[in-house]
Amino acid sequence: MQIKTVGMTAASALILALAANSASTNNNPVDIAVAKGAQWIASVQGHDGGWGQDGGETSYVRQNERLETNGNDVANTAVAVLALRRAGKQYQANIERGLNYIMQNVENSPADGLLITNHNGTQIQRKLGPYIDTFLTSMLLSEVDGAMPTAAQNARVRKALEKCVAKIQSNQQRDGSWNVGGGWAPILGTSMASRSLYEAAQKGVKVEVRAMDAAVNYTKEAAKSSAAPAAAGVPLYQSAQALEQLSRTAKDRVDNAPQIAAIRAQLTDEKFVNGFGSVGGEEFFSYLNVSDGLRRTGGEEWNKWRNDITARILKLQNQDGTWSGSHCITGRVAVTSAAILNLTVK
Repeated sequence: MQIKTVGMTAASALILALAANSASTNNNPVDIAVAKGAQWIASVQGHDGGWGQDGGETSYVRQNERLETNGNDVANTAVAVLALRRAGKQYQANIERGLNYIMQNVENSPADGLLITNHNGTQIQRKLGPYIDTFLTSMLLSEVDGAMPTAAQNARVRKALEKCVAKIQSNQQRDGSWNVGGGWAPILGTSMASRSLYEAAQKGVKVEVRAMDAAVNYTKEAAKSSAAPAAAGVPLYQSAQALEQLSRTAKDRVDNAPQIAAIRAQLTDEKFVNGFGSVGGEEFFSYLNVSDGLRRTGGEEWNKWRNDITARILKLQNQDGTWSGSHCITGRVAVTSAAILNLTVK
């Protein structure tokens, strides 16, 4: 395959070359897209193991992009590591470096409060709330708990996870949410906080029943309005969060069947699926909530959604393998990572 590299960075050219080589043996467009995106993420990891809004080093940042913050941060690193885990074992070294960056922040954070980092004002924090680093980290640590190569690494992960879970539980709002500290669409932060507690509980971490019950009650109350302020007035964000939370177990799917059916009906409306009207990181994270919820409920709704959202995401991929948002969360790291997570929902 002939590859045009005029005007590209060396890293971008390498990514395309690797993807072209992969395409010679694998013609699945999803696999090719995921490979290109993951190779880009790995290629721009910072020397400290982290990632920022547009890459891990200033040399990777788009010169025409106005960044809200510089340097690497925990939230972007956590979602990048989650994506690389989906992309394959060849990224284990990148994953371990990223995890080390994250756990150093967790270990150095105070026991009280929700903060696990003193890097404030990042783009993803400004959009999903100032504690999104904690929520995404807890999701990641729940996933890797017990899956690390050595006993010492697993022990370190479990200790950091338990610290995050304790922070999240003790700082839950009275209404059952974690819509605290501002942010454009903090309901997505609440979604990740709730997911992280549920996933931690599946790994045997002690999670208080009252915390999970309060989160469910919040979701059911919020669903009574067309779009709560915490969802930035965008019904997609709120309904996607509700679908994921209300469909987690077989009992949940029976008990919440009417709400789930109502959300499924919303997904037939193109305006609803478009979210804010242009695709930003918030849409990608919401699509992930929808995909995880529909995967559990199955049926034709899941098959149609998977085909439609896959086609939508594939069309948005950039030549260098990245995805970038058109509004709010525009950074290539978060959006590329979220795109990969969407494409690899099975």
